[in-house]
Formats: sequence, C-alpha cells, structure tokens
Amino acid sequence: MEQGVWRRHVSDQLKQRDRVQRQAFEELIHQYTRLLEKSELQAVLSERYQPDKYDLQRGHEGGCVDGPRSDVLQQEVSQMRIKHQEELTELHKKRGELAQSVIELNNQIQQKDKEIQSNEAKMLEYHQQISGLEGDCRDLRGLLQDLERANQTLKDEYDALQITFSALEEKLRKTSEDNQELVSRWMAEKSQEANKLNAENERDTRRRQAKLQKELADAAKEPLPIDPDDDIEVLAEEAGKGGGETSPSRMLSRTPSKKITQPPPGGLLDSISNIFGRRAPPPFSSSPEGSETPSGVCAEVRVPTTAIHMFDAHDGEVNAVSFSPGSRLLATGGMDRKVKLWEVVSGHCEPKGSLTGSNAGITSIEFDSAGSFLLAASNDFASRLWTVEDSRLRHTLTGHSGKVLSARFLLDNTRIVSGSYDRTLKLWDLRSKVCMKTVFAGSSCNDIVCTEQCVMSGHFDKKVRFWDIRAESMVQELQLQGRVTSLDLNHDRTELLSCSRDDLLNIIDLRTCSVRHTLSAQGFKCGADWTRVTFSPDGCYVAGGSADGALYIWNVLTGKVERTLDRSHNSAINSVSWSPSGAYVVSVEKGSKAILWSTCEGGGANVSSCITDDSEEEYRALVENFEGWCDNNHLQLTISRTKELEVD
Repeated sequence: MEQGVWRRHVSDQLKQRDRVQRQAFEELIHQYTRLLEKSELQAVLSERYQPDKYDLQRGHEGGCVDGPRSDVLQQEVSQMRIKHQEELTELHKKRGELAQSVIELNNQIQQKDKEIQSNEAKMLEYHQQISGLEGDCRDLRGLLQDLERANQTLKDEYDALQITFSALEEKLRKTSEDNQELVSRWMAEKSQEANKLNAENERDTRRRQAKLQKELADAAKEPLPIDPDDDIEVLAEEAGKGGGETSPSRMLSRTPSKKITQPPPGGLLDSISNIFGRRAPPPFSSSPEGSETPSGVCAEVRVPTTAIHMFDAHDGEVNAVSFSPGSRLLATGGMDRKVKLWEVVSGHCEPKGSLTGSNAGITSIEFDSAGSFLLAASNDFASRLWTVEDSRLRHTLTGHSGKVLSARFLLDNTRIVSGSYDRTLKLWDLRSKVCMKTVFAGSSCNDIVCTEQCVMSGHFDKKVRFWDIRAESMVQELQLQGRVTSLDLNHDRTELLSCSRDDLLNIIDLRTCSVRHTLSAQGFKCGADWTRVTFSPDGCYVAGGSADGALYIWNVLTGKVERTLDRSHNSAINSVSWSPSGAYVVSVEKGSKAILWSTCEGGGANVSSCITDDSEEEYRALVENFEGWCDNNHLQLTISRTKELEVD
C-alpha cells in the first residue's frame, strides 16, 4: 500500500512538472510552428515563381515582345524578393531568440531535475522518520495502556486502604474515649491515694516534731561533753515514700566532727540557715555535681586544669553542648541529627539517652530553667522541644525559610525566640504552638540570648541588636569589628559576652550598651560562624575554644588569659559550656570528640558549721530549718548527742 502511495505521489509530481514547464514552451512551439508554415509558404512561392523566372528569361532572350508587362512583373518580383528577404531576416532573428530560450529552458529543466532528486531524497528520509515515529507511537500507546491498568490497580488499592483507614480511625476514636475514661478513673484513684499519703505524712511529721522537741529539750537541760565520734546523720528514706520521688541511697554526712569549744561566729549560722532555707537542690550523687546549688547560684568556680574524660559524642561534627541547671545532665548536638544526653557521674559522662526527630544537623541546644525540657535548633528550618524525663518530642516549630541557628527560652519558659539564616527572628508561644511575632533583622542571625523583656541577637553583618519583645521593635544596635558568632549573659544579666570572627571576645555593659572589655590571646582564632563561648557561673571567667583545638580561659577582671589547655582536641572547638556548679567545663569539636575538663577527677564542696551548748537558741532554729529542708526533700533526720552539723 505504501508503494502505491509513493507511485501516485511521483505521478502527481510529474504531471505538475509537465504543466509548469509546458507553459514556458507553448510560445516557443507556437512561434516554431509559424516559422515552419512560413518556410513552407516560401518553398511554395519559390516553386510558383520559378516558372515565371524561366519565362522571363526566355522572354529576354526572345526579345522584348511584352515590354511593359515584363517591367511590372520584374518590379513585383523585386518587391516580393525584398519582402521575403525581410521575413527571412525576421525569422532568423526569432529563431536565434527561440534557440536562446530553449537553452535557458533546458538549464531550468536540469535545475528542476536536481531539485526533484533532492526532494525525492528528502521524501525518502521523511518516510523513514515517519515509519520510526509510527513505531514509537505504537510503543507509547502500549505503555499508556499499561500505565492505565497500573493506575486503576493503585486506585482500587487506595480505595481499599481508605476503607481500612476509616475503620481504624473509628477504632482509634473508640480506644481514645476508653483511654480517657481509664485515665480519669486512674487520676481519681491516684488523688485518693495522694490524700491518704498526705494525711499519713502529716501524722508522721507531727510525731517526728514532737520527738525532736523532746530530744532537744533533754539535750538543752543536760550539758554533755563533745565526743568526736558523735555526729548528725541525714539518712535517705526508703524508695516509694514522699509521692514516689526517688530518694538518695547514701548518707549525706560521713565526715568526722571536730572538737569546738568556742561559740561560732554570728554570720556562720546565718549562712547555713540561708542554705537550708533555699529551695532544695537536685538529688545528690557521688560526683561533685551532687553538692551543687540551683542554677544561677554557684558555690565555687574552679578553673579547669586537665581533661578528666574524653569521649566520642556523635557520628560526625559536634555543634552544640549545654549543661542542665542542676549540672547533673549534659546535652550535645551534632550533624548526625541527634541530641544526646549524658549523666556526669564521678568525673565521667555516661550515656543517658538520645533525642531524635530532627531531619538535619543540630545547631544549638538549651535546657529550660527547671531542666525538664530541652530546646534544639537545626538546619532543617525548624526548632524542636523534648521532655528530658521520657525523651519524647513534644513540639516542632516550623516557619523559617532558612536554617535555624539559635533558639532560646524566655525566662517564663512558655515562650521561645528563634533566629535564622533567613534574617528573621520569631517569637513562639508553647501553649498555643503558634508563632506570635516575626521580626525582620536585616542580616543572618547566628546567636540569641534573652532577658525578661529584651532579646539580644548577634548577626552576620557584625552587629548586636537589642529587641523589645513588647514593642516588637529594635531598641538599639551595637557595631562590632567582626561577624558575631556567639552571645552569652553573666549570672546577674548585666554583662553580655560576644565572640566574633575577628578573633576578639567583647564584654558589653548592658547598662551603657558599650564595650567594657576586649579579650584576645595570641594563638586564639575563631574557627566558624557558630563558635560558642561562655561565661563562668559567677561571671569572673570566660571560656572559649580556638580553631587549633586549644581551650582558653580568660579572667574578666584582669582581661588576661588565666589558662590555656591544649593538646587534647584534634580539630577546631565549636562550643564550650561551663556547668552551673562551676566544677566542670565541656568542649566539643568539629570532629566527633567531646572533652570534660576539671581541676581533678573527684571531690566536692563542703558546707560545715559547729554548734556548742553556748548557742542553744541558734541551734534550735538551725535544726528546725534543717528539719524542714529534709522534709521537703523526703529525707529523714537522725539526731545524735553531738551538736555539730556537716553536709558533704
């Protein structure tokens, strides 16, 4: 069939060429026909006048018989000859023109033949392409049919899954209702049990107070010699008492007493009373952290001298590190998308758990003021909140269009401020889980710190900006010499510490909003745009890590380097954290390593005071305060005959 189409197409093309080229030759053929006719006419006339010529010649030879008639005939012949000569000349001229036209037309015919051959070659190529495209069309039609069948199958499966999902959703709803009912019943039973336990605790407390008052009265009436073997012991209550709280498992006082004959100074009892009158610290442990005071109050800051524990914290770069308010837990965040918890026990960091849920590397971490929640910012444009106790992900705050480089709690712990590479700061409400405000900062935000109503942000454009949360506007900005990588506040929130890429640390007085001190050191170099430095808990020292792996400690009062710790890290230090107790410093690096620094591997802070018979009233008040502190912390007080109190 294709061959017949091709032949018909060739025939049509030939007919078309015949029509086109025939028009050019019709005039030529017509003129040529006329020329032939005239040539034939000339031949006829020549034959016709030939006898007359012979007769004329014979007449001349015979004499001039018909003189006048011969002249007339001769004139006619002459005119006819001239006319025929002119016609012949004209015919020769037209013949030449027609011959030139024939040559030109032959050239055109040859050119057209070449075009026809070229077109035929193109037609053959196009036919081949058409054949290939028709094959592709057939293949695509087959593929389309397969896809339609697969789509129909998927649609049927989706309908079946939708039906199953509806059934499971209904089952989940019923299960949730049953669970809510069970929880309500369980809470009611727990409330009853708590009431019973509270009543029992009140009875036990009254009995202990009565017994204690009796023993104190007897001890006040009978002055006794001081025996160095006698002491006051604080014993742990058994597990399960006091509302299910986990109580310590060892005695708090094991240090032998010293014999004292002079009454103690007046301020000593006051200091001990103040210690016991405060909110109880976290449960004690065998590490130095067990004797730490609450966050923001540091009993003793020790400048680290040695690396007491070195461990691999993450699979890859470690970006952030932070201590919990009680200094018992340590959190690290790395590029492996995890936040890991470590328990500091006897100068070692033991794995406590891992917080997962982030889709990219962690950039900053922070505990809330109670140590119950942990906030982390990450490179996946989000901030996340976990509960520390059960390691559960509670909130995921999304809305930034760039990686979040810092996220911090406000002091009320119900709001969060996050700063991002997209040059915005966002204020989040954890109760409603929504973004309350968005502020355009004008430059990428590398770190954030917060006070009650002010947010301070450090930026890529070398500026520190101060924002009023209530007014939603910038109050002031301070220009530094390098890109700001880190911010930190001292314990009383009067000074701001900044680190920048010009390898300088600036201490800014927040009352005057001016740089009060500039700290530097030979060899110190800021290794990244997110290098974090920190104040010590008492604000007297500053710790920062260098790009060469060295840890530098500056004295804030003198502005000079107090100590340099090196040869432990193999790469640049990304972040440093000082424990609220003041006992430990932790540094993390671009490798996977974290190092715990301290002055020694053990030891703790002691608070001691000796009581004699000469200060009976102060002794009674102190014991009452101590008894109340023990009751609040579910501890049992055992009094011996020696009036000495020592807490290890």
